[in-house]
Amino acid sequence: MDQVGGRGADSNTATAGSGRRARVRNPVQRTGVLSGAARRELLLHGVEGVATILGMRRSSTAVFGLGDRRGEPGHLFWVRVGVEGQLPYDTRVEQRLREASLDWIQPGDVVCCRIDPDDPDRLVLYVPDAEESTRASIAKILSDGRRADATVLAATPVAADYSGRGDPVFRLDLELRSWDEPTPWRVRLVQTVPLSAIGLVDLGKHLEAAFFTVDRGDSVAVDWAASLGED
Repeated sequence: MDQVGGRGADSNTATAGSGRRARVRNPVQRTGVLSGAARRELLLHGVEGVATILGMRRSSTAVFGLGDRRGEPGHLFWVRVGVEGQLPYDTRVEQRLREASLDWIQPGDVVCCRIDPDDPDRLVLYVPDAEESTRASIAKILSDGRRADATVLAATPVAADYSGRGDPVFRLDLELRSWDEPTPWRVRLVQTVPLSAIGLVDLGKHLEAAFFTVDRGDSVAVDWAASLGED
C-alpha cells in the first residue's frame, strides 16, 4: 500500500464534485514529508476520507524511496479532500510513491486518505488494495474497458491542473450508451480535459468513452484521443 505524506494547504474556493462549495483555506507552509512513524500513526488513527487528484508534478525535493536509503524524487499532488459530513477542501501533498502506482494516481483519480483530526492539512494518501478499490485507474479503463458513446449533459470546471500542463479538471455529467447494454445510463466523472478538447464538452456533444461495468462513474473514463480522432 503506497503512502503519501501531507504537506501544507494551497487552495481556492471551488465547486466540489459533491455539489457543495469547497472550503477556503489559508496557505500553510511545511517542510519535508511525514516520517514513516507519522504515516503509520495516521493510517492507524486518522479520520477516513477520499481525495480527488486535481493536479500533480514531480517534486524538486529528493525523498527516500520506500524500503531503501536512496534519495529519490517525489511528487507534489494537489488534491480535493472529502470527509463524510464535512465540506471538501483543497490541499497540497508531497509524496513518496512507487512508479508502478502512478497509473492509479493521475488527475481525476480518487484515492483513499487518512487525516489528522487536529490538523486537516496533515494527511496520508494511499492506493487501496485491489479488493478495496472502487475507482479503477483511467489508464487501465482505457486499455481494457468496453466501449461506449457518451453524450455530454453538463460540464463544470472544478480546478486548474497544477501539473503545469495547463489542462483544466472538469466534473462531467454524461449519458452512456453501449451496444451490449440494453439501456443508457448516467454517470458523473471528475477528469482532466485536454485544452485541445475543451470544445468537445459542450452540451449535447458526443465523446468516446470506456467502462468496465454499469455504475455511477467509478469504472468510466473518457478517451480524449479517440474523441479528437487522434487514434
